[in-house]
Amino acid sequence: MNLTKHILIAMVLAVVLGSLTQVLLADQTLNDTLRYLLNDVLANGVFFVIGKIFVASLKVLVVPLVFVSLVCGVCHLKDQSSLGLLSLKTIALYILTTGLAISLALSLATLFEPGSGVSLQTDANYTPPAESSLKQVLINIFPTNPVAAMAEGKMLQVIVFAVLIGIAIGQAGQAGERIGAAFNDWNDVLMKLVTMMMKLAPYGVFALLFSLFARQGLGTVGDLAVYMLTVVGALALHALVVYPLLLKGLTGLSPRIFLKKMRNVQLFAFSTASSNATLPVTLRAVEQRLGVENRVASFAVPLGATINMDGTAIMQGVATVFIAQAFGLGLELTDYLLVIVTAMLASIGTAGVPGVGLVTLALVLQQVGLPLEGIALIIGVDRILDMIRTAVNVTGDAMVSVIVANSEQGIDHDTFNDPAAGEANA
Repeated sequence: MNLTKHILIAMVLAVVLGSLTQVLLADQTLNDTLRYLLNDVLANGVFFVIGKIFVASLKVLVVPLVFVSLVCGVCHLKDQSSLGLLSLKTIALYILTTGLAISLALSLATLFEPGSGVSLQTDANYTPPAESSLKQVLINIFPTNPVAAMAEGKMLQVIVFAVLIGIAIGQAGQAGERIGAAFNDWNDVLMKLVTMMMKLAPYGVFALLFSLFARQGLGTVGDLAVYMLTVVGALALHALVVYPLLLKGLTGLSPRIFLKKMRNVQLFAFSTASSNATLPVTLRAVEQRLGVENRVASFAVPLGATINMDGTAIMQGVATVFIAQAFGLGLELTDYLLVIVTAMLASIGTAGVPGVGLVTLALVLQQVGLPLEGIALIIGVDRILDMIRTAVNVTGDAMVSVIVANSEQGIDHDTFNDPAAGEANA
């Protein structure tokens, strides 16, 4: 049985057992001893701790892996002047896919009207954090203290610093060659560590999902069924139609092989709901499973985990229309265009962590004059949708990496087409 099947089994068991546990805990007649065992010992004890340790173990790899891998990729570029064109292609594709994502979401939400007939009775409140201006966001991309940027996990700053170091190493002659070789060794060690972590994935995934569903259950799924189905439908169309069409049209490579090789990454993303936590697994899959050269993958994947939020953009598009309909407010064509632009800009510099979509949604709602109280309507089911949209985000990161690599002659087609290439557990 391969790793994908192990993870799928762990996910199904965790969701079923966690949901049953939540139902039992909601029963007021439940024995106190059993309640203590299920809630304090299992859901919020053993499995909660194991899940947190698993995510922490993934996150601890993110900064060193991104820094080392990106330095390796840049310093070994034969022509470092090509870095500008590679960057431009990558950013342009991320902007394109995000624009397509939110346009698709707005179209489906307008068609299915998920907010029609929704009750606005809610005792929840949502207060967004203070927003940063676009000017400040651009300034914050460049680090003043690279050590602090690494410690705080500010990925755009880490990427900028790594690119600068890589360029300097590439131009430093023999000294640069010695340091570049050392970075290559570190990159191999870190990739091996990622492989080791992947073999523990089924246990970590089970612990994460059991703890989540034991506490939350399936949320207010019944009340927001149309909203959820609209979001999930848009996510599925984007991942299974838009991405494959772009991949096939721009590279000629097989979307079926691509999606099959991305299953482990998608399952990781679903269980962690964090693009950043999944980044080591994404980077490994893109390089070793899909055959993308390190010089492309080391730049495109970390950048995508930071600025490519297609799944989040879809949620924001559907949620904006849903909230407008729920409050009986109309949106004009200019409002739709404003939503598209704002959501795309809001994704730049947004951390790839669970729940960040609600923060950027507040910015989108403010721009079109919709009440922020509407966010309270969807909080109950957002965690579940966050898991799904994170899986879409990481799929987009890998897809863009493959397209850019193909345009730069930086992909091994034999590796891409080999079903067993780079398998962690065959």
